[in-house]
Amino acid sequence: MISRNYRKSSPAQTPHGIQSAKMYDTDNAIIMHLLLHPGESLKPHITPVDVAFYVLEGTPTIMVGEETLEFKKDDLVESPKDIPHCIYNKSNEIVRVLVIKVPKPTTPTKML
Repeated sequence: MISRNYRKSSPAQTPHGIQSAKMYDTDNAIIMHLLLHPGESLKPHITPVDVAFYVLEGTPTIMVGEETLEFKKDDLVESPKDIPHCIYNKSNEIVRVLVIKVPKPTTPTKML
């Protein structure tokens, strides 16, 4: 059995400049834990695989394609591959989100 806690994980390097931890990384999928402080956001980008965002805490604003909506704890948001997306924390509270990429990308993410 393998167990991980984001608080004990080494920070993952991302181009977004936010706190993140790689929780799961196999040949088949990646799961990242993102922590966004008030005012932080991901930079808009396009991934070559499908992505799902699962909100653990807070009320992030998530953009997928032309839609931008606010979500709450326990919401799951799907972003199809090759569609621009990003996450904003426009609130005054911490936002925590799991980012699930399936299958694991074999080509780089495209920053916009």
